[in-house]
Amino acid sequence: MFTDPIADYLTRVRNAQMAGHKVVDVPSSKMKRAITEILHDKGYILDYKFEDTSNNQGNIKIALKYDSQTKLPTIKKLIRISKPGLRKYTDSSALPRVINGLGIAIVSTSKGVITDKEARDFNVGGEVICHVY
Repeated sequence: MFTDPIADYLTRVRNAQMAGHKVVDVPSSKMKRAITEILHDKGYILDYKFEDTSNNQGNIKIALKYDSQTKLPTIKKLIRISKPGLRKYTDSSALPRVINGLGIAIVSTSKGVITDKEARDFNVGGEVICHVY
């Protein structure tokens, strides 16, 4: 039993990139699906596929993205911010800027799971899930 499934998701992606894997399998949830879609839209992962399993939970297959020249992963850092023991909520005016706008913060808001830039545009705050750069 996981106490923090989002941290497990981020750790699986980090570990797969450090090991040089092309694909990583992650147990699915609505939050993980939303995070995966954001990572794909922003160009941090190559592709993804949602699969159904016999236990109705499902899996997410994520194709990781590497630089064609240096063979280094596209994601340099993937940091969990809000944890089950200490939730981090921010107002729309106090949303973090990751590396002065070069990275993204994934935020869970009333409008859904979105990036920090979209949250500023919608003028909504929420729980800061993670930073990606």
